[in-house]
Amino acid sequence: LLCFFVFLLLEPLSFGQFVKLTELQEKFIQDERTGSNIMMVFQNGKTIYRHTQNSGKKGDKDIQKDTIFPMYSMTKPITIAGMLLLNERGLVSWDDPVSKYIPYFKNLRYKKDGKVLPCQNELKVIHLMTHKSGYSYYGNPLLKHFGSGSGGATFEEPQPNQIKYDNLDEFVKDVASQPLEFEPGTQYQYGISQAVLGRLIEVISGKPLYTYLKESLFDPLEMLDTKFHLTRDEWERYQILYINADNLKGFTYLLDSHMTFKEENKAHFGGEGLLSTFDDYSHFCEMLLSRGIYRGKRILSESSIEQMTGKWVDPNEIPEGDDKQELRGCHYGFACYVLGTPALDRGDSKKGMFGWAGYNNTHYWIEPQKKLFGLFMTRSREFGWDIPIALRKTVNS
Repeated sequence: LLCFFVFLLLEPLSFGQFVKLTELQEKFIQDERTGSNIMMVFQNGKTIYRHTQNSGKKGDKDIQKDTIFPMYSMTKPITIAGMLLLNERGLVSWDDPVSKYIPYFKNLRYKKDGKVLPCQNELKVIHLMTHKSGYSYYGNPLLKHFGSGSGGATFEEPQPNQIKYDNLDEFVKDVASQPLEFEPGTQYQYGISQAVLGRLIEVISGKPLYTYLKESLFDPLEMLDTKFHLTRDEWERYQILYINADNLKGFTYLLDSHMTFKEENKAHFGGEGLLSTFDDYSHFCEMLLSRGIYRGKRILSESSIEQMTGKWVDPNEIPEGDDKQELRGCHYGFACYVLGTPALDRGDSKKGMFGWAGYNNTHYWIEPQKKLFGLFMTRSREFGWDIPIALRKTVNS
């Protein structure tokens, strides 16, 4: 079993907490929740804990410093950051109709009582930012996560899929022809909204999504291994999936068939398509913790951070499901949960804690009051909120 850890300070993270965290990472493996995994805690400008727990199991792959992980829904906060930058520059308003930029979204329809009716409400940018657009996840059961989605849909329905699409224009054209689940702005439904935002960024910025994100975020944040594609050599660094769900168990590369990650494919889905390394994504977390500043450079304004963590979806609007149960006390901002009622939190976090997660159990959280962030990465299914809750509770104990 190959393990590597850095433990720089006994305070404010005690030696007992350090031991408990390493034991918890091992327990995730022993309980068959994950394969190899990596965790860090960053506080007051320093890494105070970092540990890689490799499983040593047959078929698994040791996590290295340059291991590449699919981010799935941890793509969403990065796309949101890209939109916030456009908003800061006055290039887009949250109340703008989406059809102002993408005419396909005129004359939308929605479902009601078994009928398909013309929408009375305009689909606005803010609806895409907050999952109040009326668009769900369609077609691909692999993307049915966070208690949402419609895995029984057909391939004809719009889905983040690089077999079906090689550009975002064709994707949003199909999305706009799909009847909404409800009138725009009236309900919350987790889904493909932020994949649509990726195309919106392309239209507003005049650049491909990856080019825009690279110039505005990845280069300034030194996220040089974060992108939407893999070269032939980079496939060797791509982490294998441990699955213990859907009557499947073991290690495999076969369950990413909807994403090719080919460089020539320009269907860069802003809700689920990014690839990154542990170190790269930690830089994004560091910027969020520092309220928009990364190592002396202003990336996002404080106002943008406030907007990102604002109360855009009240807890009462969140549908019943795993999110509502496990994220008790939280409201939703722009692609993040935000703790508003600490007494209800099972992770013992302070008010204002926020974070998000990805389908293969990548997780991050920011504790502004403690000047701390935590980051955890693995590749495993079944997805579960139990993982970050256990990590937060151990760090906060």
